[in-house]
Amino acid sequence: MDLDPQMLKGVLGMLLLRLLDAEEGYGYAVVVRLREAGVVGLAEGTVYPALTRLEAAGHLSSRLVRSSSGPARKYYRTTPAGREALATREASWQLLRDAVERVGTRPDQEVPA
Repeated sequence: MDLDPQMLKGVLGMLLLRLLDAEEGYGYAVVVRLREAGVVGLAEGTVYPALTRLEAAGHLSSRLVRSSSGPARKYYRTTPAGREALATREASWQLLRDAVERVGTRPDQEVPA
């Protein structure tokens, strides 16, 4: 089952910042890493604009690296501002996740802390 595109759109920036904070990468490699992590139904055409937006916001930096097998690749890495944005997004995600769990819990179930 693929992820709901609207849900994915809401968390894609956070996922990209997290991945690129752990290890820099170029567009297609990032797509592969996301798919390997279980993000199914992800279109490459969704990732590249998100990378561009994050870079324009100052959350990612980039550098071009020559490739022996084709054109130069643009590698991205999270900036200090991107790490701050990541922390904010992760805190918001946790609040939302907790709220979804509380709403979805039946009265006879205990909500995990």
